[in-house]
Amino acid sequence: MRQPQAARVLAAFAFVVSGLFLAPQGVQKARAQEFQTAAPTAVLMDAGSHAVLFEKNADEPTAPASMAKVMTAEVVFNEIKNGRLNFDSEFVVSENAWRKGGSGSGGSSMFAKVNTPVRLEDLLRGLIVQSGNDAAIALAEGIAGTEENFARMMNERAKQIGLTKSTFRNATGYGHPEQKVTVRDLAKLALYVIETYPDLYKMFGEREFTWNKIRQQNRNPLLFADIGADGLKTGNIDEAGYGLIGSAVQNNQRLIVVVNGLKTAKDRATESRKLLDWGFRAFESQQLFAEGQVVGEAQVFGGNMRALPLVAKKPVRVLVPRGDGERVTARIVYTGPLKAPIQKGAEVARLQVSRGDMQALDMPLYANEDVQQGTLSQRALDGLLEFSTGWVRRAFSSLVESI
Repeated sequence: MRQPQAARVLAAFAFVVSGLFLAPQGVQKARAQEFQTAAPTAVLMDAGSHAVLFEKNADEPTAPASMAKVMTAEVVFNEIKNGRLNFDSEFVVSENAWRKGGSGSGGSSMFAKVNTPVRLEDLLRGLIVQSGNDAAIALAEGIAGTEENFARMMNERAKQIGLTKSTFRNATGYGHPEQKVTVRDLAKLALYVIETYPDLYKMFGEREFTWNKIRQQNRNPLLFADIGADGLKTGNIDEAGYGLIGSAVQNNQRLIVVVNGLKTAKDRATESRKLLDWGFRAFESQQLFAEGQVVGEAQVFGGNMRALPLVAKKPVRVLVPRGDGERVTARIVYTGPLKAPIQKGAEVARLQVSRGDMQALDMPLYANEDVQQGTLSQRALDGLLEFSTGWVRRAFSSLVESI
């Protein structure tokens, strides 16, 4: 649920959930700085809470190289999900795909033969496991006619997913001056793929694939590291250095790591594993609210009640540094007061949880009851109260907009 910035800030200012203070505010910030990485850009995210555990230049534009193929795969997955394609769909490997992405191109290839039809399932494995540029181009041309048209589809899907700082210009990840992403956006993309396409995502964990009698291993070093890794993708071009999007599960906890800009493939493997090891070791989960437990209330205008209880649809958990108490605060953010009628189960607010200066959780909250339109006298009283107090919100909103 999108809300105007000023209204969001005002609601957060007015409604703060207290009683979650565990330790001095400076502890978390100091603890986060204990970890260091050689990666120029990096982010570590907890999949369960969507919390960022570590970041370094996470919003700095960088070339994705073959990590762009995760976006390519997402577009294909979305076509499959919506019934427009299936594994038996066939695409012809054009001469363009063969010349730009085939064995003679100098890049990674699935070694598909020119002018031959290939099943979608095989092209996906060529794309994901073998990082085949020929597979990427064949998929793009088969779906959108040209790679340029497919890139427009990639950008449209990126916007829908919430990748706000990424632009794609091709399906392969080949260098292009306008093709830039951030490691934070790549982590969001990985999380979306994992949550939205759990069955298709399994392809990212396959260690090898053979096509045209040529067996190739997955380039993701984490898959062979015995740390619970099951995806996603590596990348390397001269302008970007070595990068990796990875994900691993230990003790029912999934972490997502993204690094880019490293000097060697060995550095890429070392730094990504160090981040995952640290994340699994250094943090533990704490439950703040049980599933269905009332988290707080939102003010209502013109209804048969003035305070609407809010609940989350799953347990509210936050990761905190293991062994160190820290200040955890939560706030309910919404554009308020809410206007009746409101249906039970409607998303009406968000819960934002912070550890020190870092946002640890941002999740939707839902109406726990139906709110009917109030009687004429109730609405009149609410109108009078809104008239007398609304100027405070308007004044604060104007202040926020002017900052």
